[in-house]
Amino acid sequence: MKKVVIIGGGFAGLNLAKKLSKSTSHQVTLVDQHNYHFFPPLLYQVGTAFIEASNIIYPFRKMFHNQNTRFFMGVLKEVLPEQQKVVTDNGTLDYDILVLAMGTETNFFGNDQIKENALPMKSIDDALRMRNHILLQLEKAVRSDQDVDKKRLSSVVIAGGGPTGVELAGMMAEMGSHIIKKDYPEAKSGLGKIYLVDGLQTLLAPMSDKSQEEAIKVLKNLGVEILLGKLVQNYDGKSVSLSDGTEIEASTLIWASGVIAREVPGLPKEAIGKGRRIIVDAFNQVEGLKGVFAIGDQCLQLSDAAFINGHPQLAQVAIQQGDLLGENLSAVDGGKPMKAFKYNDKGSMAIIAKFKAVVDLPKGFFRGFFAWLVWLFIHIIPIAGFRNKAKLAFNWLWSFITNDPTLRLIIRPDDEVAHKY
Repeated sequence: MKKVVIIGGGFAGLNLAKKLSKSTSHQVTLVDQHNYHFFPPLLYQVGTAFIEASNIIYPFRKMFHNQNTRFFMGVLKEVLPEQQKVVTDNGTLDYDILVLAMGTETNFFGNDQIKENALPMKSIDDALRMRNHILLQLEKAVRSDQDVDKKRLSSVVIAGGGPTGVELAGMMAEMGSHIIKKDYPEAKSGLGKIYLVDGLQTLLAPMSDKSQEEAIKVLKNLGVEILLGKLVQNYDGKSVSLSDGTEIEASTLIWASGVIAREVPGLPKEAIGKGRRIIVDAFNQVEGLKGVFAIGDQCLQLSDAAFINGHPQLAQVAIQQGDLLGENLSAVDGGKPMKAFKYNDKGSMAIIAKFKAVVDLPKGFFRGFFAWLVWLFIHIIPIAGFRNKAKLAFNWLWSFITNDPTLRLIIRPDDEVAHKY
């Protein structure tokens, strides 16, 4: 049996593992730094205390019961292509076929001060840290007897006007409208604002003009202050500096302003393209390396005529690439040729607030309540495990009916971070 080692258990790696799960000619090992798969599109709802983290995570070992896939917990340190080995922090693995599907990490664009003080949104740990931080700042705000401190402690700046930034802003604005006054009766006045900042002249830049206009209109109606054509240049933990000289006093900066592919030591320099993405051919094989593939957000494929600058770093691309690579590896074992990857763009969507969403399809656009229902349905389907789907559906139903989810819990390890507060 060929040893297939998949590095990364996100959408791309997991769908590939599922495709090969019943193969009699492949022994699959999935390597990930976490022992669970999680659903990134809903991280912001964990970070804003709307759903619990357990709703969107599922352990790999339970997922792979009665399959030919094994799980290996570790962090990739280096690839040794000539020896067909990968080195991790927990040992070395041999491979016949290596698939890199590690995705991306937050890009702070070399700004160490922002990296030190801002809150990213790329992992379950990030989401829980955000939840704790925001709730702790509100506790400090209501204890303060100075209005200027109340505003600074309760103000939130979100850098990045893409889907994540828009969804975070909408969720926090809803929280401010329905929950803050009930939870914090001491704060009768003086609380701060939510700011959404982007360097472009619009929000949801990859989406249609109608979606962009709807997002701006809904967020403004919710009281979000939208600052376009400006970049966040610095942040010291108390004041956000913008490119036009504006200073915003805020104890929370959420960084949703960009990503960069995870680094893979050991690959040839000529295989690395823009944004540190790995250059692959039409079959997702890394240029110049036989038996080494890259899929999902981490790869840069320039052979698809409809996406000559590379595919967007979206879940659907990762899922489709994982599925096709699984089919191609099985086809090769059966003596059949591989199929070139062509992305089937099914459209994009973003939720803005309660009952408000936008959906762009290849042949049209719609918004409002129906779009919001479609968004909910589409985001429940990929959740791993029937119990998680049911729990998430119930939690959503309860939270939307009551406007009062009960997950505003400050739970943190007893370490130096906790003692800061």
